[in-house]
Amino acid sequence: MSKQPDFDLTGKVALITGASRGIGQAIAEAYAAAGAKVVLASRKQAALDEVAEIIRGNGGEALPIAAHTGDDAAVNELVAKATEAFGGIDIVVNNAATNPHFGPVLTAEEGHWDKILDVNVKGYFRVAKGCVPSMKARGGGKIINIASIAGLAPQPGMGVYCVSKAAVLMLTEVLAAELAANNIQVNAIAPGFIKTKFSAAIWSNPQLNEMVMKQIPQGRMAEPEELTGMALYLASDASSFTTGATMLIDGGQFIGNAL
Repeated sequence: MSKQPDFDLTGKVALITGASRGIGQAIAEAYAAAGAKVVLASRKQAALDEVAEIIRGNGGEALPIAAHTGDDAAVNELVAKATEAFGGIDIVVNNAATNPHFGPVLTAEEGHWDKILDVNVKGYFRVAKGCVPSMKARGGGKIINIASIAGLAPQPGMGVYCVSKAAVLMLTEVLAAELAANNIQVNAIAPGFIKTKFSAAIWSNPQLNEMVMKQIPQGRMAEPEELTGMALYLASDASSFTTGATMLIDGGQFIGNAL
């Protein structure tokens, strides 16, 4: 009999950034339900504590740690605390992101570029760099970078963010190539429009929302939970031969123009 895909995460330790809400929270809850011990990271401790209580209430294990991925020292401390508590790290979900500028790209200031690239790209690099030694010591691991359809095609008012997410896609491929020999698979999830607080500038604006809905063949935004199936696949042994890939989850938006 052929081996069946195994999505069980029992005994694994997963570190998720941007875990206090939206996509990060949904993935953290899914991983905990699959048996993983989850380390929850974002900038606000109180919000993390609330997510941790939800996970614990459902029988899971969660460690909430406030950390800003734009700060080297904070990331190093995050990894150290996670390792001390759970013995190591097997899975990383880089999800923390920011977008302080909404409008034409040429109206962005230097400070906008610095902040967006520092969190959205260098932040992913910092977390990966901090966790890879533990993965190597444990015989392998998984790095899942949350990218965006914005990294594949320009989106209205999000030019700098689009550039940062395009960089995430290349970072994913570079890390996948460099870490393959260590049995570390690195992949990206590129969501389309997901209804979260992060995307509120679009769905709360009737004109923008209507424009975006016309681009999506399924005619709606996704809920964060609709990404968790792919996130579970990429974190589990089921994806043992998948690396350097970008998984687009967008309701058909990317091919919408062709249709």
